[in-house]
Amino acid sequence: MKVLLSIKPEFADKIFEGKKQYEYRKVIFKEQQIKTVVVYASSPICRVIGEFEIDSIIEDTPKSLWNQTKNGSGISQQFFNTYFQGKSQAYAIRVKNARRYSKSMRLSDKYPGIVPPQSFCYVDRNVELVV
Repeated sequence: MKVLLSIKPEFADKIFEGKKQYEYRKVIFKEQQIKTVVVYASSPICRVIGEFEIDSIIEDTPKSLWNQTKNGSGISQQFFNTYFQGKSQAYAIRVKNARRYSKSMRLSDKYPGIVPPQSFCYVDRNVELVV
């Protein structure tokens, strides 16, 4: 099973350029069998642009998580602190084998009936995206 994540275009680009090795989340998916993340670049792009494998997921306090991941964060510490302000738990998805699709696609074309998720949504394991 795959999960579809909404990611701001600037951060999605950094993932596919190899400059961002962690995708940070305030909430993580409960399904343990997720191995692949499908990337939906949010506004103004609004397209499915690629995917990556999940190497691991780190759960910790924001301060400790930053110390563990800052070298591959792709973001500033100020942005990180603002994002996790007031949170006691934080998550980092370690990116592995990121690959941008040769052609991006509208979400509705590939996953009819699925709306862009605020954070994430599960994607049917039987639906495969063409790379």
